[in-house]
Amino acid sequence: MIALIQRVSAAHVTVDSVTVGAIGPGLLALVAVQPNDDEPRTQRMLQRLLGYRVFADASGRMNRSLGDTGGGLLLVSQFTLAADTRSGMRPSFTSAAAPEQGRHWFERLVELARAAHAGVETGRFGAHMQVHLVNDGPVTFWLES
Repeated sequence: MIALIQRVSAAHVTVDSVTVGAIGPGLLALVAVQPNDDEPRTQRMLQRLLGYRVFADASGRMNRSLGDTGGGLLLVSQFTLAADTRSGMRPSFTSAAAPEQGRHWFERLVELARAAHAGVETGRFGAHMQVHLVNDGPVTFWLES
């Protein structure tokens, strides 16, 4: 599983001009499921999303996690993160999970996140989405589990 996380002041996702998920300060996580993902990898990704220290402490150092701050978490499925772009001029998606498997593990991540953290929002799996964000920093990290 791959997540591209961005520390945000605010973020929201629209589908057909309707907001389907929105947060204030927190993390936007674009998530890709890969063919070998399973329960332990999904749980590990959640630990990393909630525990990765990207928020400032009293000294201004990135030393606080989403779990520490209680900020929002906006999870958005994005299979293109798993693309193989090493050769040619067109991405290959053989390293992304099939849609059924992707939906299963993405929805499991959402389920686990909602059980562990308040303020979890999502986009809509498989939909054409517009993602709006105010990147705070900018602070962006690539996580894998």
